Amino acid sequence: MRPIQAPFPATRLRRARQSPAIRALVAQSALGPGDLIWPLFVRDGEGVEEPVPSMPGVLRRSVDRVVEAAREAAALGIPAICLFPYTDAQNRTSDCAEAWNPDNLSNRATRAVKAAVPGIAVMTDVALDPYSDTGHDGFVVDGEIVNDETVAALVKQALAQAEAGVDIIGPSDMMDGRIGAIRAALEAAGHRNVCLMSYAAKYASAFYGPFRDAVGAAGALRGDKKTYQMDPANSDEALRCVARDLSEGADMVMVKPGMPYLDICRRVKDTFGAPTFAYQVSGEYAMIMAAAQAGWIDGERAMMESLIAFKRAGCDGILSYFAPDAARLLG
Repeated sequence: MRPIQAPFPATRLRRARQSPAIRALVAQSALGPGDLIWPLFVRDGEGVEEPVPSMPGVLRRSVDRVVEAAREAAALGIPAICLFPYTDAQNRTSDCAEAWNPDNLSNRATRAVKAAVPGIAVMTDVALDPYSDTGHDGFVVDGEIVNDETVAALVKQALAQAEAGVDIIGPSDMMDGRIGAIRAALEAAGHRNVCLMSYAAKYASAFYGPFRDAVGAAGALRGDKKTYQMDPANSDEALRCVARDLSEGADMVMVKPGMPYLDICRRVKDTFGAPTFAYQVSGEYAMIMAAAQAGWIDGERAMMESLIAFKRAGCDGILSYFAPDAARLLG
């Protein structure tokens, strides 16, 4: 009996693209509100919502308005917010002491959010740049960003945040050995359940400019951060950084920026299998928003396409300023 010859073409891949229902059934990656972390900028005052000029739609909020945003996030199904302080000039000093002040903006906001919206996770940033008169993530001595002295300060900052009730501490400084030092200090102080999400592969990127505007560091920064943030040309080095931070006690790791480094996200996830996050940083957000406002792209579609790219690359979650808008669409 002669075999039946399938008509050409035998495989019509377009069959699985014919309707929204079928496309949903065969989708390989899924994005939901639970995949998102919403970064929020905190400033002094009460009842304040101040636009960030370089980030359309993003605000610096006083603590009371951060609490309102946390309530909104919870209602939308977003599981976590991440706090970044906008620090005025008088609190930017060479010793960065405001970083571990129990009543600094970040710690006050953490306590307020946990009191009002206990179910939402609060993530905070550990680095000295919001508190430094140089705008650097570490102490500067004779023109050098010194590592070990900075790590000692970061430990104090992390402990103050843990005392305020933070759920996830995010060391973003890129100093060597800081994850091990912070983890040991947290354990010794009884904060065994505080998670560490290490900014393990953080690149010296041109995409951070609007963020520095948002936290007030742009005018303070002297020089660049290339001696401690990673070279954009390097990939294998990212895996070494991630391996070290996981061995020192990181619970989760982050790649930053996001879209220009999707290859790094995929390599990290495939190599380690650890919870892997990406930060869709301020410059990525600002580019999409600017092009959308100019009418050059469909902003809503570009937003969703950019976010699903992180899931396709293996990320478990995404920090994104688009979080509330995306969550509303995802329902």
